[in-house]
Amino acid sequence: MTGGGGGSPEEFPIQEGGGESEEEQVMSEVHLGCPPNHSGPHISHFTVSLPPRKVEWIGDGWGTMGAKVCEVDEDGDLILPRRTRQTDRGNDSFVITIQHHVTSSIPSVGLQVWGAELVLADFVLHMMYNSSKFDGIVAIDLGAGTGLIGMVLARAANTVFITDHGDEVLGNCAKNVHLNVGLFHENASIYVRELDWNHQWPPRDIENSSSQKKSYVWIVSEVEELNRASLLVAADVIYNDDLTDALFSILEVLMSTDQEKVLYLALEKRYNFTMDDLDVVANGYSHLLSYLKLVDDVEEEDAEEECWCGFVGKRINLEEIPQYILEYNRGNALEILEIKYVKSNRNF
Repeated sequence: MTGGGGGSPEEFPIQEGGGESEEEQVMSEVHLGCPPNHSGPHISHFTVSLPPRKVEWIGDGWGTMGAKVCEVDEDGDLILPRRTRQTDRGNDSFVITIQHHVTSSIPSVGLQVWGAELVLADFVLHMMYNSSKFDGIVAIDLGAGTGLIGMVLARAANTVFITDHGDEVLGNCAKNVHLNVGLFHENASIYVRELDWNHQWPPRDIENSSSQKKSYVWIVSEVEELNRASLLVAADVIYNDDLTDALFSILEVLMSTDQEKVLYLALEKRYNFTMDDLDVVANGYSHLLSYLKLVDDVEEEDAEEECWCGFVGKRINLEEIPQYILEYNRGNALEILEIKYVKSNRNF
């Protein structure tokens, strides 16, 4: 959520104290049911409710959407695979426990849970429930905030790098990973690491081994593993133009080496009245779009053979994504973009 640092969604400003030295506090809409004067970490539980599994007749056996076809014994009875808590996608529900702050100062908004984080988690859950696309992959959660999306991915991905900037936010991420360790699949590896978008990649302070390493510092093998990542996710990191510039700078480094990499970016379009425009505008959103060539499905299929190098984005239809996480109001301002880095539109 904090990404490379600086800026704030400024969702619900709360003025504390009264002295000029007091930092302005902001509160996410997700926390409206929490005690506003609560100081320090707060624990919330987010219920993930999956629909009942659909069993279909496939050939000579029964199959479940998104799962392997079941076998039958000599009497024609189903042979059902034994489930484990970590890998079973058939569970109707589970609970994610998140430590967060109810309010925070502007530089520490990554300590809160934001709506874009939850809608992106819904999208990831939908992909995991209906396909095997995320099974066994390496994934990166950029500006992870509380780490919720990365932890959801760890139910399918083999390696997840949960990244953000600053020891306080990263420490909170690490705490949340510990609180939810029972939800990840048994082969999942999760790393909480510092990734400052304003600094070069790979970072200069890479350790050679994991012995006596500093907290949240990369080692050589992890950098090599991250470079193999096929999936990147980021939520609610578009609210400051300088931060957006830094994001796309690091994205170009991470994604330009392999055109199979994809980023799913969730955001909330925030509208403000500005004197420059004399209108209510979403300048942060407009600045984001300046980095993208937006396409739709028709353009992807019929695009002319033109040379293009840069980021290509496509909006995800949220009406097709069920709300699996119950404790938030999705509203109309949330959006998810699928983004790729291409050198020719033949690779859309």
